[in-house]
Amino acid sequence: MLTEKIKLYEDRDNVTLTTYVTAEEGEMRQQGKRPAILICPGGGYFSCSDREAEPVALRFVSMGYHAFVLRYSTYDDGKNTFPDLSRPVVPKEDTKHPAPVRDIGKAMLYIREHAKKWLVDMERVAVCGFSAGAHNSAMYSVYWNSPLLTEYFGVEANMLKPAAIILGYTLSDYTFMEKFEMNEMDTAFFKGSNTAYLGEPEPSEEKLREVSPALNVTEHTPPTFLWATSADAMVPVQHSLRMAHALADQKVPFELHIFEEGDHGLSLATQATAISKKMINKDASKWIELAECWLEKRFALDLPEKTEFERMMELQQH
Repeated sequence: MLTEKIKLYEDRDNVTLTTYVTAEEGEMRQQGKRPAILICPGGGYFSCSDREAEPVALRFVSMGYHAFVLRYSTYDDGKNTFPDLSRPVVPKEDTKHPAPVRDIGKAMLYIREHAKKWLVDMERVAVCGFSAGAHNSAMYSVYWNSPLLTEYFGVEANMLKPAAIILGYTLSDYTFMEKFEMNEMDTAFFKGSNTAYLGEPEPSEEKLREVSPALNVTEHTPPTFLWATSADAMVPVQHSLRMAHALADQKVPFELHIFEEGDHGLSLATQATAISKKMINKDASKWIELAECWLEKRFALDLPEKTEFERMMELQQH
C-alpha cells in the first residue's frame, strides 16, 4: 500500500491529503483502475478527528477501493486541539468558509492529477464525511458545480464531480439549529464552531441558508448514503431526515439508515475507532456494511468472469 501525507498548499501545513492506495505490482494489478473514497473527518470545524480518519480509510481499502483522508481547513491549524470555549473564539480568515469545501475540490483535482499513477477511476470517487466533515461533504455535494468552486479553480465542473456522497451524523440545516434547544455546553460549542467556520457566533439568516446543504440540494447532487442515530444529543437526527427529504424532493437517489441508540461521533462504532466503551455500538456499526452494499451497486470492480489462467485450464480439460 502506498501511504503518503501530502501538503495540498505549499505555504500551509494544516491541509493535507493522506493516501491509502493499493499498489500491488503482481496479479492484483489485473483489477485495473479502482474507485476511491475521499474521507473528511469531523471535529466541529475546530479540528479533524483521528478516529474518523485512518481506521475508516483502512475499512474502505478492505472493500477493494483506494482511500484518501483529507484534513481540511480547521480552526486548530491541523494541531488536533480545541479552543477554550469559556472565552470568545477569535475568527481566522484562512480557515473559515469557503476554505473547507474548496479543500475538497483541491483534493479531487490532486487525485485526478495522479489518477493514472495510482490507478484511480475518477468516474467513481465518493466523498465520505462525519459530523462537521459530513457537513463539509454535503456542502461539496451541492456546490461542486457552482462558481464557488469552478471559477475559483478555473476548471470545468466535470473535473470536480463526485460520484457519490456518504454522510455520517451530518449537520445539514443551520437554520434548524437556530430553533433547536441546547444546553449551555452545546450552545458554547456551536457558537464557537460558528465562529471557526463562519467568522461569527451568530451569523445572518442569509449566511446560514448558504451553508445549509439541505436547503441547496439540486438534481445535480450525487447519490447519497446517510446514517445517524436517533439518540444523538449533539447533532439531532432531524438533520439527516431533512437532507433525505431534500434529496427525495429533487429525485436524487439516496439511502437512509437511522439507528435507535448511539452517541454522536461513533465513527465505525467498533473497538477499531473507540476510545471508550460508549463508542462501541453493535447495531450502529452495521452502517459500514450497509454502505458497502450500497457502494457495490455503483462501484463494483470491473472484473472479467474468469481469469486467463482459469480459461486456459478449461481449454486443457476439453
